[in-house]
Amino acid sequence: MKNGHEREVIIERRGTAGIIRLNRPRALNSLTLDMVRMIDTALDEFADDDGIASVVVAGEGERGFCAGGDIRVLHESGRSNSGLAETFWREEFTLNHRIANYAKPYIALMDGITMGGGVGLSAHGRHRIATERTRLAMPETGIGYFPDVGATWLLPRMPGETGTWAGLTGLELNAADAIYAGLADFQIPSSRLPHVIDALARMPAGSSSVACDALLKHLSEEPGESRLRSAQELIDRVFHFDSVEDIAEALGAEQDAFAVESLRVLRTRSPTSLKLTLRLVREGRNSARLAECLNRELAAGIHMLKSADFYEGVRAAVIDKDRNPKWSPSTLEAVDADMIAPFLKPLDRPLAI
Repeated sequence: MKNGHEREVIIERRGTAGIIRLNRPRALNSLTLDMVRMIDTALDEFADDDGIASVVVAGEGERGFCAGGDIRVLHESGRSNSGLAETFWREEFTLNHRIANYAKPYIALMDGITMGGGVGLSAHGRHRIATERTRLAMPETGIGYFPDVGATWLLPRMPGETGTWAGLTGLELNAADAIYAGLADFQIPSSRLPHVIDALARMPAGSSSVACDALLKHLSEEPGESRLRSAQELIDRVFHFDSVEDIAEALGAEQDAFAVESLRVLRTRSPTSLKLTLRLVREGRNSARLAECLNRELAAGIHMLKSADFYEGVRAAVIDKDRNPKWSPSTLEAVDADMIAPFLKPLDRPLAI
């Protein structure tokens, strides 16, 4: 058994609060399969403990809540065909679904980098706390992948087409943006987070989510102006198309700095990932349940392990770090519907959710 300083997840009880701390600060608390399992076990224990009023999830270190899954491990699993990547996604996505349906107040402290799997651990929860340091994003199209962990359920439910913009570009949201987007509820200064935990620990057992909301609101501050809100009209005008080519063309006709930056970023992303992401976000808009999106994402992820772009994207971002991926195909026009269709084939073994 590892000691407390070596555990990847630290579980503790403080008063009536059950606390889950992600403890890989040097890796920005990136998730491993063991971490997913430890979080799930902790949620079991806290759910069954009548003395626990709420569950708090936080990241150790000052840089991030959680930067996502450990993509280097997923990359190695795909290369070796070990099956670990599929197992990780199955258990992670099942955990995301559980968080969305957790009976007790679930509070995520989204302090610092909150990306990919970190969004899955936080945005599906009942109480989402952003800080002045929050940097939230689903940047997967930049590594030849696509937004998962239920993002294709969350993104279409953001205001207008802001979710389409966020999913395709992968650009960051701050606290004000995250609250406007419906991915966070309150902004609380990072310096006040220990006080938040202390206050939650003093809540009576059996406290409701309404009582938890009231407490968090009392401790919150105004988040300021949202860039996303300011760009809403432009985003809706440009990103409503069902074709990435049409979106890129519309962006190119705009002179606004926001549009110029969005187009510049799109041109660096995997064309296959862009087309797949847009299709999954549109499918998610028409889905009735989070589970439908998670199953669709799992099917796409398993097929992505056969895609050259995923390995090239991880190589460029994490292994060689040259930030210069060579996508194949290299243009949007070269990615046709027949190339996207295999990613959308339903699972033979859906998630048990």
